[in-house]
Amino acid sequence: MDANKTLVTEFVLTGLTERPGLQVPLFLVFLLTYLTTMVGNLGLAALIWKDPRLHSPMYLLLGSLAFADARSSSSMTPRTLRTFLSKNHVISLVGCITQFYTLASSASTECFLLVVMAYDRYVAICNPLLYPAVMSNIFCIQLLVVSYIIGFLHPMMHVGLLFRLTFCKSNVIHYFYCEILQLLKISCTDPRVNMLLIFIFSVFIQSFTFLTIIVSYMRVLFAILKKKSAKGRSKAFSTCSAHLLSVSLFYGTLFLMYVRPGSGPAEDQDKMYSLFYTVIIPLTNPFIYSLRNKEVIGALRRIISK
Repeated sequence: MDANKTLVTEFVLTGLTERPGLQVPLFLVFLLTYLTTMVGNLGLAALIWKDPRLHSPMYLLLGSLAFADARSSSSMTPRTLRTFLSKNHVISLVGCITQFYTLASSASTECFLLVVMAYDRYVAICNPLLYPAVMSNIFCIQLLVVSYIIGFLHPMMHVGLLFRLTFCKSNVIHYFYCEILQLLKISCTDPRVNMLLIFIFSVFIQSFTFLTIIVSYMRVLFAILKKKSAKGRSKAFSTCSAHLLSVSLFYGTLFLMYVRPGSGPAEDQDKMYSLFYTVIIPLTNPFIYSLRNKEVIGALRRIISK
């Protein structure tokens, strides 16, 4: 490397916008969103833990998803809030990679949690008599552990490859968090290996999990249509429609971010996609899953009445 080049050990995050008049309003919006996200997700997880009637595989999975969403939001939003009010937008190289790892780990975990949730609904609706034997709490916990292990291990490969890169062109990241594709843009080392592996693993993980979910819910849909009881059809469809809405939001943004062609949309549009899976989805998930769920509403009422 050229001796005149200085290696970068810290970065500057420009944030969502550099317009001064928007900093305070955005701070207030993000603060309210973050507090609502944490109350919604941690409250749902606590409610499931507290109420013995919710100690079933479906709610264990829902509580785990809520925890993953809270973790995802907490890895990014507090620092973003600080950048709105502070002139110091600096983040260290280690801090930047740690932020990426936490977000990527949460996203990978969520992919596999959604698969397990789809399988749970498939067994419950298509084979209700076998459900207690197939989806026992112990088996459910084993599936949860596998999901979290994959979530923790997958981003480590990308982190290891990030440490082979050197940064000397610029230390300015035109983004509101340490997104891996933005880091590759300012690398002095050829990042093609990194980009290739990101694409391959994104296509494999997202396509495999998404297709598994779609096949599960198609079979569930056919089983629902065959039900003779209108009440049974309504309950099953209500549960599955909530799951499918969450899946559509989550995978739609991930595909647009990491699987679309390289000649994709402008940087501001990338920020909008990122906002969806780092802020909007963790905010909406607890409400999508719980507002139309009578068991969760009933548990909440019992807690309040006490």
